[in-house]
Amino acid sequence: QELRPKSLDIKQEELGDMVEKEMASTSEAIEDAVRRIEEMMSQARNESSGVKLEVNERILNSCTDLMKAIRLLVTTSTNLQKEIVESGRGAATTQEFYAKNSRWTEGLISASKAVGWGATQLVESADRVVLHTGKYEELIVCSHEIAASTAQLVAASKVKAEKSSRNLARLQECSRNVNEMAANVVASTKSGQEQIEEKDTMDFSGMSLIKLKKEEMETQVKVLELEKRLEGERVRLGELRKQHYVLAGGCEEAPEDGEAKPAPAPAPRRGILKKPPIAQKP
Repeated sequence: QELRPKSLDIKQEELGDMVEKEMASTSEAIEDAVRRIEEMMSQARNESSGVKLEVNERILNSCTDLMKAIRLLVTTSTNLQKEIVESGRGAATTQEFYAKNSRWTEGLISASKAVGWGATQLVESADRVVLHTGKYEELIVCSHEIAASTAQLVAASKVKAEKSSRNLARLQECSRNVNEMAANVVASTKSGQEQIEEKDTMDFSGMSLIKLKKEEMETQVKVLELEKRLEGERVRLGELRKQHYVLAGGCEEAPEDGEAKPAPAPAPRRGILKKPPIAQKP
């Protein structure tokens, strides 16, 4: 009993219900995200104008397209999940199938949670950007997280699905569409940031030699401080990712029958052959 995996402590009925509840919760989160974006669009049109309105509309429209793509992805994933259960459970019940394949079930639940969480975070970041209280970089990071969560959901579904499944092909197509829409969000965010942010004119014509030298030294100090801070943040990001892999490794491990094999290491590239010397005439 002590050696049994912790996931088996959950009753069969509870594990089956968790999958259905999580998929339903993800769908509800996406629907709520679409409604919130529509409300933000209406608010932006009433409170902003000119370049700000143009930027806000472009960002929110790209977020809306992304939410629609995610909604279709979750619907297709749910259909594929039902197909997997029906084709693989045999005489067993749905709850027994989920309990028997508990590792796969936990991976599916984790992926679904990640997609719903990413959609919620994206909307909150978009809301702050429209209200000019947030950072454009938050939207970009959220878009990348959604793309990663989508890949996780497809991978979890692909483990048990038949290769010839139409629902699997649709799910892969939906995943590519989500990635494309996420890239559009990143592009619209970057272009909007360039339009909104005020750039310094850098007019130094009225400065004296001493003033210029002082400004130069202060700028050098800022550059060194930012470089040191950037290096520290990169180290912190690496440690956070290591810890994430440690915690997520147990619940996202694929079953033996569908265990993913590591890709073979690429063969070392041969050096570029030198041109042979030209033979000398006698």
